[in-house]
Amino acid sequence: MASRSFDLSNRQVTIEGPKGTVYAGGLSRMKLLLGKDFPAPPAKGDLLTEIFHPNVGASGEICANALKRDWAAELGIRHVLLTIKCPLMHPNREPALDEEAGRLLLQGHEEDAAASTDPVALGGPGGAEGPVARKHAVERDKKLVAKKKTDQKRPLRRL
Repeated sequence: MASRSFDLSNRQVTIEGPKGTVYAGGLSRMKLLLGKDFPAPPAKGDLLTEIFHPNVGASGEICANALKRDWAAELGIRHVLLTIKCPLMHPNREPALDEEAGRLLLQGHEEDAAASTDPVALGGPGGAEGPVARKHAVERDKKLVAKKKTDQKRPLRRL
């Protein structure tokens, strides 16, 4: 009789971007590492989808105290996933793993941070073809057309 056990120690999960954020409608892939004694030691998670965020480092490591010093064995995988999603909704500006993203967020430039994020995290399936990515492309094109019109009128104003 063959054993049908699962190896849950190294899983990939997909997290939907939280509503009301620049990540709404987007999808982020994450590597979830559970030790053999889980839930005694906390899980570890790294984002595989590149996002520009103060609480996510360049290699995808996630800064979340609930997965480190505040961890309790009673908490399960659901709590781990919510803990990882929470910084996307409420970024911790200081201290930041990504100092540039933290600085932009402190200055209120959330949209600039979103522009440096993988389109899959912003637009959902299809990446650059996703609905949010298309919306941003249309807005960008409108701004370019308006700028060209303004540039064309400038010589006329000087006469």
